[in-house]
Amino acid sequence: MKRLILVTSPPASGKTYISKKLAKALKHVVYLDKDTLIVLSHQIFKVMNEEVNRSSDFFEEHIRNYEYDAVLALAMEALEYDDIVLINAPFTREIRDTAFIDNLKNQLIEKDARLTVVWVMTDVDVVKSRMIERNSLRDTWKLENWDEYIKDVDFSIPTSIDNPDIVDDLLLFKNSNQEEYENSLKDLVSILEQKQ
Repeated sequence: MKRLILVTSPPASGKTYISKKLAKALKHVVYLDKDTLIVLSHQIFKVMNEEVNRSSDFFEEHIRNYEYDAVLALAMEALEYDDIVLINAPFTREIRDTAFIDNLKNQLIEKDARLTVVWVMTDVDVVKSRMIERNSLRDTWKLENWDEYIKDVDFSIPTSIDNPDIVDDLLLFKNSNQEEYENSLKDLVSILEQKQ
């Protein structure tokens, strides 16, 4: 059975680094990163004379969901050609939406594929320091308005999607320090390889 892996968490938790390491460790993987679409999003901001603010009402109404639609459409197409598709994207709302998850699982059944969500767990202070370190335009508003931004970020584990009878539907990747990262990478690769 094929597999769609969503590597998810709030921004700056380490999704990109972890996603790339997981993709390299597994076999027959198509790697997709929602951030690749940011160049298109920034063009929309520019054309509409809007401030580049990925937390704005404009972004929410005209860009956000379309980025997710696009990366999921690419993933569904890629599953026609390879065994695993791994998407690096926050999906922070979507994985807490049971209707969204059920619909995605139904689409995957048609592809003879299953869903695995990897939730990256990182301490909030580590997230902030990584955001400062990466010095990305997408984080400017967040860092300048940290208290306002962080109060709406949900770092809790999305347990609603976890079926206790399925070992690999929700996998937790601890990533606040190097030791946690190394142990989690080894454990998750082992679990994901057993199910192939």
